[in-house]
Amino acid sequence: MNEFTGLQSQQPSGSQNYGATEPTTTTAQFLKTPGNISAKRSYLAVGVLCYINLLNYMDWFIVAGVLLDIKTYFKISDGWAGFLHTVFIFGFLLSAPFFGYLGDRYNRKIILSVGIFLWSGATLGSSFVTESYPWIFFVSRAFVGIGTSSYSTIAPTIIADLSEGDQRTCMLSVFYIFIPVGSGFGYVLASGVTQAVGHWHWAFRITPCMGVIALVLLILLVPDPTQNASEGHGGWSITSTTQGADKYFFWFDSRSFIWSSLGVTAISFVTGALGLWMPLFLYRAQLVHDLVPPCLQEPCSSSNSLIFGAITIVTGVVGVITGGVIAKRYKKINPKADPLICAVGMLSFAPCLYLSIMLASQSIHAAYIFIALGEFLLSLNWAIVADILLYVVVPKCQSTAVALQISVSHLLGDTGSPYLIGIVSDAIQARHSDSYLGAFRSLQYSFILCAFVGVLGGGFFLLTALYVEEDRKEAQQFCRGFYIHL
Repeated sequence: MNEFTGLQSQQPSGSQNYGATEPTTTTAQFLKTPGNISAKRSYLAVGVLCYINLLNYMDWFIVAGVLLDIKTYFKISDGWAGFLHTVFIFGFLLSAPFFGYLGDRYNRKIILSVGIFLWSGATLGSSFVTESYPWIFFVSRAFVGIGTSSYSTIAPTIIADLSEGDQRTCMLSVFYIFIPVGSGFGYVLASGVTQAVGHWHWAFRITPCMGVIALVLLILLVPDPTQNASEGHGGWSITSTTQGADKYFFWFDSRSFIWSSLGVTAISFVTGALGLWMPLFLYRAQLVHDLVPPCLQEPCSSSNSLIFGAITIVTGVVGVITGGVIAKRYKKINPKADPLICAVGMLSFAPCLYLSIMLASQSIHAAYIFIALGEFLLSLNWAIVADILLYVVVPKCQSTAVALQISVSHLLGDTGSPYLIGIVSDAIQARHSDSYLGAFRSLQYSFILCAFVGVLGGGFFLLTALYVEEDRKEAQQFCRGFYIHL
């Protein structure tokens, strides 16, 4: 801490841009993209990363798109169906710190290439699992989680190195649009292919082909800016920067990082639970209304997956863009704008979710309307929470910081939430008669927990707003002081 204070005392005048202020000449030079990477190539690289992010989240939610078929095929309960997502996230969070450590120290393109190959191969392999070996399907989902963690951990830091200030916020907004878009396309692809071909296995053979294209594009078109970062930063190499940041920067003294990470955890909890279970919940609501026949053999009705996927795509795009635009304008007059927008989004999402699950027993259309509104409000946060982390953490520790946030948010969030909803649903069903109404009520009552977590997440972002300005200034001072010290 004394050394950190000493570095602060050497800071030059001016301010660095971490999302709220204009950079001075010195700090702009500190942050700018390496000179041998043109603006055109940077935009092209971000486009490729966005395509891979699309593929990433398609593989995340492809299971949810055909969950009813998978339950029927393997003859598993709600609890075991929820555990499918749990093993996926468990593999994801266990490997995220490892990839974050490597991403701060070694060639990120190589790490991403290995990750894409692993998750695409595991997805393809899972399509050949027979009904006699459901445990192999569970294991394959864990390996998909391991592969996707490399991308989710490292890709945002490459974008951060390719851009700065408002441009970085814009690029991150575009990048994070593909979370809901990819998730929605996962539902659409899974249900569409299953209906067209007659078996859900074929849905798991499309994205690996897209993964081969992603791997080629990554190798040919995406640079790794850290390879040349020392040229423009006064000898600030990867090793020296990482070691210095590890020594001096203190994440756990950054209260905005802690509270925002807990807010992201709440987002992860509700998106994991609703993403897996909402199409099945709506299907059960339709059974209660006698709108669809019960599924006794594959392929099952997947209209809800198609509709939910389309809603996720549209509300995700509109929500992320709206959140980015509001944040860009509002933080010109309020430096606490980012966490406040996230808080409003979460606190407004909770009543929309509650209304959607309660109204589903009266009107499917009303349920869809409030689901769409809730997803829009939740999508306001995707790019903003990433930008918060990037301006309160030293640049050369961002991969590790992202990995830490990912690990915490998934460990306490969607690692357990789908499984928790499933076992609560099973427990409620055991107390009711074996009927379609009992199956519907079991998920309906289970979802109430997600509404409470949404309110809790809004509170975490309000606490983030109390400290974000102070922590951003400390990160700026550290960067300037460490730069001059070197």
